[in-house]
Amino acid sequence: MQNEEGHLVDLYIPRKCSATNRLITAKDHAAVQINIGHLDENGVYIDGHFTTFALSGFIRAQVLLSFFFFTFF
Repeated sequence: MQNEEGHLVDLYIPRKCSATNRLITAKDHAAVQINIGHLDENGVYIDGHFTTFALSGFIRAQVLLSFFFFTFF
């Protein structure tokens, strides 16, 4: 597909899980992407500066499972 400037672009670019380096497929509806903002020395957010983490549904399920296990047992 071409964009307005005539450059070839992909319609879908897969993400990789930050924890496991596995590809996050389009069918993984439990996957999340979180942006963590950078702060200056005064604790104020720096506009436009953030780190992105992508977590697959598998990792979210494992974390939730271990959280409940260690909390209630």
